[in-house]
Amino acid sequence: QVQLVESGGGLVQPGGSLKLSCAASGIIFSTNAMAWYRQAPGKERKLVAHISGGGGTTYADSVKGRFTISRDNVKNTVNLQMNSLKPEDTAVYYCKAPAVRVGINFNDYWGQGTQVTVSS
Repeated sequence: QVQLVESGGGLVQPGGSLKLSCAASGIIFSTNAMAWYRQAPGKERKLVAHISGGGGTTYADSVKGRFTISRDNVKNTVNLQMNSLKPEDTAVYYCKAPAVRVGINFNDYWGQGTQVTVSS
């Protein structure tokens, strides 16, 4: 059974930092890509950052230079370090394990989400 559990969200002032973590179980974590998405109220869910099984990373333009995605293949966690936070970063942040092989199929799995609010 695949489980993704996010933690680390909260309220932070503009310019502040937060670190999100996602603990994965039930997958071969070290070879699976992982990603963070976010969804603001009334908007569609969008990709924030992606990390391949080999550690290669990509970012949305809106977070480049401010956010860093990383993975720990011993602890089976993927992290998102968020610096210089802006009010427009306010959203529910979701961890995703894409294309997890289950038998002959490939399924996407999502965590439950963690709220990040940037406000003074």
